[in-house]
Amino acid sequence: MTATDRSLELVNAAAQAAADKLAHDIIAYDVSDVLSITDAFLLASAPNDRQVKSIVDEIEERLQKELGAKPVRREGDREARWVLLDYVDIVVHVQHSEERVFYALERLWKDCPELELPDDAKATRGKAAEHAELKAAEEAAELGGEWR
Repeated sequence: MTATDRSLELVNAAAQAAADKLAHDIIAYDVSDVLSITDAFLLASAPNDRQVKSIVDEIEERLQKELGAKPVRREGDREARWVLLDYVDIVVHVQHSEERVFYALERLWKDCPELELPDDAKATRGKAAEHAELKAAEEAAELGGEWR
C-alpha cells in the first residue's frame, strides 16, 4: 500500500505552510505499510514555543482554506512543545527542537519511504543544527568565552 493522492496533497500543503513559517527540518514519511491508522507522517520543528504555535496555526489554516481539511484531533497545545494534528490521512507533528532531538521520531520511521516535498520544505533540512550552533556561539560570547 502507498500513500493516497489525498494524503500527498495534504502533506505537500502542510509542508509548504510549515516552510513559510520558517520551520526546521521538515520531512515526511509514507507509513501506510506499517500503520493502518494513517498514510503519512509529517515532522517539523522550531526553536521556540511561539514559533511552534505559529507553524501549527498556519498548517491548520492553509489545509482548511486550500483543501477543506480540518484536523479530527489536535493535541499538545498548551505547552506548544509538541503539537500533533491528526487529519486521518496524515498526522502532522510540530515539535520544539529539544523535543525533536529527544524523541527522535525519524529513528522510528527511518525504514519507511520518505515522501517528496516542495523545494521550500526540503531547504529547511539542517536548519535546527544551524540554529543550535548559532545559539551556542551567542551564549559563549555573552559569557565572554570563545566558542569553536
